[in-house]
Amino acid sequence: MKGLLKLAVVSGLGYFAVKGWRDWMGSPATEDDRGPAGSSGIVRDAGPQTGDTDWDVVDEQSDESFPASDPPGNY
Repeated sequence: MKGLLKLAVVSGLGYFAVKGWRDWMGSPATEDDRGPAGSSGIVRDAGPQTGDTDWDVVDEQSDESFPASDPPGNY
């Protein structure tokens, strides 16, 4: 019983130490949203991003056609 109590105290101290370390280091600016293995990595949303004022029809059509090198559906 005494060993179990020591284990609980050490586990609790470890939890608070890790939580304090993470809070002190701060959270990353962006979440890592990479997909599973073999994915192309972080992908931005389609369309103009916030603050883009010079987005025109050609930019939109170019954005919608990405990636143009996809294999055909029957591949």
